[in-house]
Amino acid sequence: MPATVVIGGQWGDEGKGRVVDFFARNCTMIARYSAGSNAGHTIVNGLGRFALHLVPAGIFYADKTCIMGNGMVIAPQGLIDEISMLESRGVDMSRLKISDRAQLVMPWHPVIDRLDEAMRGENAIGTTGTGTGPAFIDKAARLGFRMIDLVSPDPFESDEFDRKLKWVLDYKNLVITQLYDGEPLAFEAIRDQFHYYSDRLRQYITDTSILVQDAHERGEQILLEGAQGALLDLDSGTYPYVTSSSPASVAAGACIGVGIGPTAIRRVVGVYKAYQTRVGNGPMPTELFDQDGSALREHGVDRGAGEYGATTGRPRRTGWFDGVLARSTARQNGVTSVALTRLDVLSQFKSIKVCVAYELNGQRIDALPASLHGMQSVQPIYEELPGWGDEVTEARSMSDLPQRAREYVRRIEQLIGAPIDMISVGPEREQAIVTRDIFGQALG
Repeated sequence: MPATVVIGGQWGDEGKGRVVDFFARNCTMIARYSAGSNAGHTIVNGLGRFALHLVPAGIFYADKTCIMGNGMVIAPQGLIDEISMLESRGVDMSRLKISDRAQLVMPWHPVIDRLDEAMRGENAIGTTGTGTGPAFIDKAARLGFRMIDLVSPDPFESDEFDRKLKWVLDYKNLVITQLYDGEPLAFEAIRDQFHYYSDRLRQYITDTSILVQDAHERGEQILLEGAQGALLDLDSGTYPYVTSSSPASVAAGACIGVGIGPTAIRRVVGVYKAYQTRVGNGPMPTELFDQDGSALREHGVDRGAGEYGATTGRPRRTGWFDGVLARSTARQNGVTSVALTRLDVLSQFKSIKVCVAYELNGQRIDALPASLHGMQSVQPIYEELPGWGDEVTEARSMSDLPQRAREYVRRIEQLIGAPIDMISVGPEREQAIVTRDIFGQALG
């Protein structure tokens, strides 16, 4: 059975976790394939409201296997805290599996992350400070620690872990003290810390690529969960204000991140918010600095649903939907189905703008330039659509939506260039309109 990939079509925070949670009911395995605790997914279900940073969003189904793939970088204490939180709230964690090839976020990574951002000054990227970027840098530099280093066969008895830790830590302490003028880290404290992590996480660590490959050969439905958004991709995003994650934040990275071949993927679900948000620095052509921008950010904040980062709590930058970027990411990812989220937020507006092109140096263009100067210089060309005014949170079919809301959805569909098969009209699992079951059955 072909696998399905869920990706974010914007700068992240599109509601991928909510979409994965919704579609997971149709699958036997949910595998996250990239990023680290710099990504956050918010889930609302019968058990309450959850902010996940590492564990796949399918974890709330006790009959599903949830995979943390080899493409991830994992902060062990953060993962332990997340597992404990979920267990304390009644979530069964027995079917969580962690790739033995996934990279570890080491104690020096968040230190270097924060010190490097401070050194960059006004050129700072606006990272989450979780150490994710430096962990991916060490992965590429072949200095990384992996989950297998905690369990093979007992690295603490054989001194294997100690030997590797000592020489890498000596290297990193030179970077911290001589480049950044920071304080060195202590070997003994880190060694004891990771001995505890080994004991606590050993039960989950395995060769997950075999699990995914076997499930695929049995014809099971597999859902591959991306993190962050396509516009943060290292190659195709708004460079240099992008993530360091590798494999990419795009659908093509899913195969590498879990260990299956590209022919296993048949469907790509692109998740797009009905407007635009971004956390951190970098160009955002449709950004709003007025009352409309504040209204987008603060909608539902009293219910914990405003536009504030799930990982950092930082206020998100807000703007009107950018059709130029949406079309670009849909094409780059081969999007076959769109999930449009947070349509309910737009019910408050009398009129709504949608960016359909850019103007640069007096010329109309239909793509974001590659240069940072060009990205920062484009001016959005808008279409203005009438708002609908009525709340849509109770809608469960297209016919339940006001006519003007249906017109807005169809215009977004035209701009993206792929069918909108799911519309989120609220944070709850069932607050959704599904016009076509992407797993095979057409709906009336």
